[in-house]
Amino acid sequence: MKPKNSEILVIGGGPAGLSAAIEAAGFGAAVTVVDENDRAGGQLFKQIHKFFGSARHQAGIRGVNIGRRLISKATNLGVEMMLQTTAVGIFGDLVALEIPKDEMEVMKPSRVILALGASENPFSFPGWTLPGVMNAGAAQTFINIHRVSVGEKILIVGSGNVGLIVAYQLLQAGSEVVGIVEALPEIGGWAVHASKVRRQGIPIYTSHTIKEAIGTDRVSRVVIQEVDERLTPVPGTEQEIEADTVCLAVGMSPRVRLAQMRGCKLIYLSSLGGFVPIHASDMETTERGFFVAGDTTGVEEASTAMEEGKLAGIAAASSLGYVPRAQREERLREINASLRELRIGPFGKERGEAKEKVVKAHEQFSR
Repeated sequence: MKPKNSEILVIGGGPAGLSAAIEAAGFGAAVTVVDENDRAGGQLFKQIHKFFGSARHQAGIRGVNIGRRLISKATNLGVEMMLQTTAVGIFGDLVALEIPKDEMEVMKPSRVILALGASENPFSFPGWTLPGVMNAGAAQTFINIHRVSVGEKILIVGSGNVGLIVAYQLLQAGSEVVGIVEALPEIGGWAVHASKVRRQGIPIYTSHTIKEAIGTDRVSRVVIQEVDERLTPVPGTEQEIEADTVCLAVGMSPRVRLAQMRGCKLIYLSSLGGFVPIHASDMETTERGFFVAGDTTGVEEASTAMEEGKLAGIAAASSLGYVPRAQREERLREINASLRELRIGPFGKERGEAKEKVVKAHEQFSR
């Protein structure tokens, strides 16, 4: 099989991948985006809420509309979209792709940008295999994309931004959210999201965990229980709640398998979700010509993913000679300033500091 040549191959067509493709194509590079779904945009099409922040971060625009804008821009710039296509392996300079009809294709790109996002973490407990137990991302797919209800009475496990946002969206879809369970003593997400669900009367059980889900054909009841400061269940504090659905929003882990296959060095940082590829400030990994962006580099927000995608797109196009040095440096400064603006508050600051550790690790590796 003769490899198909490409200048820049972007693996993953979510907010980071599309932003990278747009930036690189805008400078004249030939870009191909590979995505396993039948439409690019990734998580943006699940985000029906409006973004907030500043105008430069598209405040006031719903995620789904941001997704449409990015796809339109990429298409107008001539970016090739290979949808329903999965990158199954990277072997040196070759990328193996599974394309529709279960066929294979091999590409030999000059540069690769990995923007694969993250995977939802599992959480096991007695009854977790019953129908009605699902990840929060699956619930979002059902209600926001397919317009299908996932249940009538829903309990959410996890009070991070995902859990809080999905709770509000489930209310909008007509379900009753009977509670949000959080093992830590404090809510994990932003106060603006927590306030929205509290105004709707949804109880948030901090310092609690789910003990078991009960049912036959599907979930019918859930038992929750208090935990102490060591997150150990406290006997005698069990409470039974009627629910037919349990949504798990217990964190995400960066998808780094392809980066590992290429030989990229990794570093473990819990604040970023686990192992992430070591990369420079322009998102190039320890393997030359191989870049990363978005949640693959550490779980943050869609706005941050788009900015990192821009960094990777500029750097990849620049390495091929498409971007004058002065223009490259100016754009990188602008985008890094935008990232600093996004990484505010305790969570953003912590993740920003973790990203600085990643960059320093790259500097040490490169010496």
